[in-house]
Amino acid sequence: MIIAPSVLTADLSDLANACQKAVDAGLDWLHLDVMDGNFVPNLTFGPPVIKALRKALGDGPVFDAHLMITNAEQSFQQYIDAGCNHISVHVEAVTHLHRLVTAIREAGASVGVVLNPATPIDAALEVLSEIDLILIMSVNPGFGGQSFIPSVEKKIRRLNAAIQEQVSAGGRPVQIQVDGGVKSHNIAMLRDWGVTNCVVGSGLFNDSRALIDNLAIIHKALE
Repeated sequence: MIIAPSVLTADLSDLANACQKAVDAGLDWLHLDVMDGNFVPNLTFGPPVIKALRKALGDGPVFDAHLMITNAEQSFQQYIDAGCNHISVHVEAVTHLHRLVTAIREAGASVGVVLNPATPIDAALEVLSEIDLILIMSVNPGFGGQSFIPSVEKKIRRLNAAIQEQVSAGGRPVQIQVDGGVKSHNIAMLRDWGVTNCVVGSGLFNDSRALIDNLAIIHKALE
C-alpha cells in the first residue's frame, strides 16, 4: 500500500518543511491537490508553488498532481515542467480523454484518471490499457476533512476486477488510488477491496500527534 500524504492539509505556512518530514518518514509520494476555483469550489496552488517544492525537496519524492481544473488539456505541461512525475485528470473536466492521456505520457509523466463519487467507471475503462492509476474520489472534491462515502465500494471492486482481467491477459497493471476520508479505521478495508494507493490528509497532518506517530497508527492498522 502506497501512502500519499495530501500536502493541502499540512501547514501551508511551512509547506516545504512539512513535506520534508513526510519524506523523512519514508513516504515517497506527495499528493498535490490543484484546484482552480472553477471545476471545484476552492482555489489552492499551481506550478510556481510546485516548482518551489521540487527545488526544496530535490528529485526524491514522487509529485502526484491531482488536477481539479477545467483546462488540464491546455496546462498539463506546466505541471510536468514544475516537477510533477504523475498527473491525474478528471474525466468530468476533459473533452478528449484519450488524447490527453497520450499527451501526458509522451511528455514524460505517468498518468491517471479521476472519477468523482457519482461518476460511473465506464470512461476509465475506455482508457484502462493506457493509464497507470485510477483515482476514486470517496468524497466530493474541493475541500478536506469530509467523511468517506461508503457507496464507492462497488465501484472499486468493479475496477479491481477489470484491472485483474487486464493483467491476466498480459496487459498493464493499474493502481487504484482512493482520496477522501481515508483514516486508520478504514484503510485496511480499502486494501481488501483492491486499493493499492491511499491519499491521506488529516489522518497524517493534524495537531493532535506528530506525522510519524500518525503514520505508525496507519501502519499498525495495515498489519
